[in-house]
Amino acid sequence: MKKKYINILSVCLMAMSCMFSSCTDYLDKDPDSTVDMDDAFKNFYNFQGYVEEIYNCIPSKEECYWTTSFNWGDDEIMNTEADWHMCHQVDLGNFWAWQAEKTGQDGTYLDGDECDPSSQDKFKHRIWPHAWYCIRKCNLGLENFSKMVDATTEERQLIQGQLYFFRAWWHFELMQYLGGLPYVDKTLDGTEDLSRLSFQECADRAAEDFRMAADLLPIDWDDTNVGKETLGKNQLRINKIMALGYLGKCYLWAGSPLMKNGAQVGGAMTYDYDEEYCKKAADALGELLKLVEDGETQYGLAQFKYDDIYNHTKSSDATSCFTEIFYTTGQNWLMPGSIEAIFRGPSVDTNSSNWNASKTWGPKVNGIVEHDNIIHQPTANYVNFYGMANGLPLTDSQSSFSKTQPFKDRDARFYHDIIFDGFKYINGTITGEGDEAFRYSQLYTGGNVRSALNGSRTGYFTQKLCPHTCNKYDGTYNWNSNLQMYLPYMRLADVYLMYAEACAAVGGSQYSSTTYSSLKAVDAINRLRDRAGVGHVGGQNYNFVSETFEEALIDPTYVNDKNKFMDEVRRERAVELAFEGFRFCDLQRWLLLTEYPYNVKTSQEFTRVYDDEWYTTNDPKDAEVQGWKEEEILTRNFDTKHYWFPMKLEDTYITIEFNQNPGW
Repeated sequence: MKKKYINILSVCLMAMSCMFSSCTDYLDKDPDSTVDMDDAFKNFYNFQGYVEEIYNCIPSKEECYWTTSFNWGDDEIMNTEADWHMCHQVDLGNFWAWQAEKTGQDGTYLDGDECDPSSQDKFKHRIWPHAWYCIRKCNLGLENFSKMVDATTEERQLIQGQLYFFRAWWHFELMQYLGGLPYVDKTLDGTEDLSRLSFQECADRAAEDFRMAADLLPIDWDDTNVGKETLGKNQLRINKIMALGYLGKCYLWAGSPLMKNGAQVGGAMTYDYDEEYCKKAADALGELLKLVEDGETQYGLAQFKYDDIYNHTKSSDATSCFTEIFYTTGQNWLMPGSIEAIFRGPSVDTNSSNWNASKTWGPKVNGIVEHDNIIHQPTANYVNFYGMANGLPLTDSQSSFSKTQPFKDRDARFYHDIIFDGFKYINGTITGEGDEAFRYSQLYTGGNVRSALNGSRTGYFTQKLCPHTCNKYDGTYNWNSNLQMYLPYMRLADVYLMYAEACAAVGGSQYSSTTYSSLKAVDAINRLRDRAGVGHVGGQNYNFVSETFEEALIDPTYVNDKNKFMDEVRRERAVELAFEGFRFCDLQRWLLLTEYPYNVKTSQEFTRVYDDEWYTTNDPKDAEVQGWKEEEILTRNFDTKHYWFPMKLEDTYITIEFNQNPGW
């Protein structure tokens, strides 16, 4: 029997000044769009002001708390002082920790205390509390859409498209972690049936909204009459490409092994996709990629061209930069994204990245990186996904990987993303007594930055999302460097990867969508490898002198064997999207979260052949080492219940139909 009052999805209206006004300025709203309740929907500018509060609610994964975590798969471990963070709580199987009230901390972008949709404070935005608020706003807007009488057809479509997109997006963000939910498409009065749908049923409903949004919205707001009023400042506004990207993602997730087969252990069903959903995913993503490759959009793959890859110094002839997808420096706090970021939320203020997102990636020994003793670090098992320059995985006997020269001839993204032994970590003048010993990272076993408390537990650091120069001597996190970090929710490389996976699930490496028949699954993967100068799937050799590929495949089974090709798609996804917050959900939907080797986290142990002086005049990738071996740090003992996070208990008590996830 339902309670008369349902407080989860019929979230009370906030103060009218919040509910019917925009409290953000990042979308350059018209000042007249701050209006009272009676006028909220009458024209485009007022209605757009109402919609823009939804943009303000999108949390930043990196900056939602003083220190935060967002990589919960096998990809990352944190130093022992950070054991309270969600990363370690997931390792322990404590999935309740996503709920702020269960842990007493606000350390993830999923949930937090004192959230406020109208706030400019980056700490007050989270997915769970804002989702229901924003879904209600979308439904209220759509129900009052007929009041928008003073508007052009274009203006009406822009408003509708944004509302349909956001209604689906907020549902989808919750579904990734919680599974199927009631799909709320109207404002609630407390009498509704809130039975949970299956994931696929919920995805069908979200897909309808994403499709509506894609059909209503322009590719680029700069090309609309409305958008010309904010020309050049429309990058964050919801458009057709965003809607198509999420339409494809929604269908791919619905077609993934977990959603088709249900939670189970053993890994036997990891290649068993729902082909009909995957065909729909491929068609939506193919529609998007054809627009991109035909030059009809503002998006493209950022260039991977560097004069100094260790310091992320882009080539003088580069017109865009891979690094600038994730952070920018010296550009007046320019929001990252380059030409590749598709969907992002707002970056609410200048210098926000330095409180303290930019100070959680390097060694805290001797205060080399200052402030809180919290360190993100990649696991050794995950770093092993970075294969060789010839395109083969390290485990392939023909890859040329050597345990005595393990850093040589690796995938170029390894050198961009990973700080390894001998890497020159500090460029500037060192004045502190004893600190010169930290200039070249001693990441070998027993090295000076291998402490589990304030160094690396694994033998690696990462600088993909934040430069290694964020240290007390180079000072990139100081005000004058204008460092701005932001992690996009979707970028173009992800679209290529999802397209390849959807196509591969249906017909293997040679399958292509009906909307872009000339782009095969293997082509989509090789677009990304070409960008980084890495050999194609199957190990075509890349000639770094002539910058061309040799024609012969080293091992054609990577292309001819459907499952082996899928393994390469997944490895490519691991490398290209490393540390961007996607890995947990990937392992989850592939039914691999419980399976070895994806349930372990390891360190890399070895000793140096050369003395410290060698590293001052030589490239560390050429170093020889000895005793190369992995050691296990921990094993995650998961069972079927860990394929979904637990619902909040108070919400499952509201109505019998709103049931808890199995096992919790």
